Amino acid sequence: MGVSVVRIRVLVVDDHRIFAESLAAALAAEPDVDVAAAGSGPAALRCLERAASEGRTFDVLLIDADLGAGGLTAASPPVRVPAPRNAPPPAVLSATAPPPAASPHAVPDHGGHGAHGEEPADGISLVASVRSTQPTVRTVVLAEKDDPRRAALALQAGASGWVAKDCSLQRLLAVIRGVLRDETHLPPALLTGVLRELTAARKHRTESERLVESLTPREREVLRCMVAGLGRKAVAERLFLSPHTVRTHMQNVLGKLGVHSTLAAVALARRAGVGPADLGPGLGDVVERGGQLA
Repeated sequence: MGVSVVRIRVLVVDDHRIFAESLAAALAAEPDVDVAAAGSGPAALRCLERAASEGRTFDVLLIDADLGAGGLTAASPPVRVPAPRNAPPPAVLSATAPPPAASPHAVPDHGGHGAHGEEPADGISLVASVRSTQPTVRTVVLAEKDDPRRAALALQAGASGWVAKDCSLQRLLAVIRGVLRDETHLPPALLTGVLRELTAARKHRTESERLVESLTPREREVLRCMVAGLGRKAVAERLFLSPHTVRTHMQNVLGKLGVHSTLAAVALARRAGVGPADLGPGLGDVVERGGQLA
């Protein structure tokens, strides 16, 4: 009797054809790894959605840190994705046309925004998108160079690992299997820098929280309305205040937060974890016009 092997489904997301092809081929040679590939963030999100609908969810995404900086275009040659062992011949990932419907191993890359809204601008943006749409999928960022700041941003976005593109295949496989055990993987040389970046980000957040705590309860209500995108008149209607009183509260909020625009106040509020006020039907005026309070 044969021994059942738990297979790991991996999606390689990289817009450099040669790298994607080589990595997919190397991973597909492993007896417990199934591989597919996508050439852009939108294609990866579509692939995740389709796989989930078919009950074949991916376990790990390997995402190029510089995704979108160059690679597949409408005129690029197709990427050949190897199929797992004992599977039909490998399918083709094309930047211009979907693969044959009979093959489950390739992901069409049409580009554009698709059904998922705003297109992820880079690899770290895709990590955040995956975290919000498929929270059970682990993401590992593949980078050409060590960058503590970007590695910290990737971890904050939800990545489980940051790996150099020139690492060995065995190292990459160890990371893939490790993140499935809820481990976080970073190159040892990056640890100090990443911890410094995360500490600085936490300090920045703490300062933002302190500033928000200096607001009165009413000013915090106004700030939450600002975060929700409400202008002065809409805030006045919601809080049953006069527009003049709301304007005064907004000016006080800006002064106490030490900022000069509503957009800056909203950014600081989000860093401090301030959520938007719940909006009723028909609310949602423009918060700021030309840098001034609406």
